[in-house]
Formats: sequence, C-alpha cells, structure tokens
Amino acid sequence: MSHQNSISSNFGLADALSATPEERDLVKRLNTGVDRMEASLESNLHFGDAHTDTIARYLFEAGGKRVRPLLALITAEYGDPTRDDIIMGAQVVELIHLATLYHDDVMDDADLRRGVPTTHTVWSNSVAIITGDLLLARASSLASTLGDDMVRLHAATFERLCLGQLHETTGPQKGADAIAHYLQVLADKTGSLIASSAVVGLMTSGAPREFFEPLREYGEKIGVAFQIIDDVLDLDGGETGKEKGNDVRNGVATLPILLARAATDSDSVSLVARIDDAIESNNIEMFAELMDELRASRHTADTITSARRWATEAVTALDILPDGLPKKSLARFASRVIDRTN
Repeated sequence: MSHQNSISSNFGLADALSATPEERDLVKRLNTGVDRMEASLESNLHFGDAHTDTIARYLFEAGGKRVRPLLALITAEYGDPTRDDIIMGAQVVELIHLATLYHDDVMDDADLRRGVPTTHTVWSNSVAIITGDLLLARASSLASTLGDDMVRLHAATFERLCLGQLHETTGPQKGADAIAHYLQVLADKTGSLIASSAVVGLMTSGAPREFFEPLREYGEKIGVAFQIIDDVLDLDGGETGKEKGNDVRNGVATLPILLARAATDSDSVSLVARIDDAIESNNIEMFAELMDELRASRHTADTITSARRWATEAVTALDILPDGLPKKSLARFASRVIDRTN
C-alpha cells in the first residue's frame, strides 16, 4: 500500500520539501519507510486463528494517519536512516497507538473510529479491551528485540498512558484547576507516546544522545497540540466521520467546553446552560446548532491559539539541533498538526 498521498496530503511534506533533489529524496525515503512499516506490521498482526486476526487487524485496516511511525522515521534522519531497526521501532509505536484506540473507544463509549463502527460495538467491550491488551503484548515482544533501553522507554510510556486515562476518568480533584488537569491528561495520554516515537527514531538510528531531550520535548508538545486540535475538530464533525460535538455530548472534557465553563460572562454561562439542557433532553437538532455556536465562540478561538502556542514551543525546542532537512521536516510536521482537518 502506497502512502505517498498520506505523507503529501495529510502532512504536506511533499509540498514543503520539493525544492531540491535532496528534499525529494527525503520524501521518497519517508514514503518507503511507511510502506515497509505497514507491510511488516501487517505480518506481525497474526495471532494463530482467523477470528482473532480479524479483530486485531480491524482498526489497522481501517486506515489512520500513521503520525507516530512517520515521526520516528523523520527523527531517524539524525542518525543512519537505513538501519532495519528503525522499521521495527516504528511498528512498535504504531502498535501501542492501535492498542490505545481499542481501549479509548470503550472508555468513551464511542460509536465510530476511522470511519467504521468501533470494535466494542461490533463485538463487545470485553473483546475490545482484551484485543487492546493483546496488541500491547505484541508491541512489548517486538520492543524486546531492540534492547533493554527500548523496553524501559516503552514501559515508562505505558505507565504515563495509563495515568493519563485514569486521571481523565476520575477528573480533577476538588479545588484543582480543571484546565491544568486537562492539559496534563493530554501530555500523558497523547504527548507521551508521540514523544517516545521521536526518541525511538533516534535510538534505532544511532543518533547522538544529546538530541534525545530536545526531540522528546518536541514530541510531547506536538502531542498536546495535536489533541487540542482534535478538540476543535470534534465540534466540526464532517471529515472526522463523527457527529458534531461527539465528545462534548458524551461528557468527555475538551478545551473549548472547559474554557466556556470557566468563563463568567453572561453569554458563556447561557451557552453552557443550553448545551447541558440539549444533552439532558437529547435534543439532537438543538445540540448541533449549539456546537456551531461554540465553534464560532472565542473559547474555540482561544483553543486554537493554545494549540499554536504548544506547536511553537515544540519547534523552539529544536533550536539547539543542527539546521538541515530533518529540522525543516519537523517544523513542517508541526504546522500540519495545527492545520489539519481530520
């Protein structure tokens, strides 16, 4: 399966990196790397019987942007990008991400993922949870072939993923700042794995150790920006394959609604009250109109500003790295995270 369109259209790298033969070669290398990762991952998503394979491959075959393996391939350019271990590392981060999707959809009671019915709606909650666990087990097995440092990296990432989900589920403690709590959840649930993806590319390519911390910081901040933009896309519906405000309706905290709830002006108080009434009465038409109102509000504008600030800080973390194609690619990657529509 070719991912030229994925890299060119979803992240704009081909458009941004087309001025010189070296830039075009980089895009070709990234495309080839994603294709190799997909082929290898496909072969590693077999578990001994056709039924299990169907469930375990379900969300993989539904598509996805492959953000995490792509980032690993970009950061691998700081070392030797021809090493086979890079492809294995890219598989590991994508497997972990896939596993979290199975779990997240159960936690959020989501109906759609990547344009298809979620796993738990096709089979059951128990099947979805166990399949996510199975994918984490396979990711751990593959990571173990890359050495102890890789195992430790992913163990620490697993811990943060679980803490993020736990803190999202329990909510902020009494007296805590709800928005600060939410941003920490994003850093743990999304930022930690994207940060690990950046480090995986460095580790598997033999890049200099002094590059690890700035790229870890870059990955974590880009992860937070990525999830904040998801909050905006939730209000749009459309290309996401979900109804407008799906997360808001299901009680999932998102930054626009948190900012609206924190505001004390009469317009914001009225908007929040009407949203709550529409959810309680299951007034679908009214709820959709209110999501348009929230989307047009200053709270969503402030959310987009927040995402851009996180992305800017991510790119700033790269200042100490040498100029060149990898750095340019990472800057473009950050821009695409903010400008995406799905």
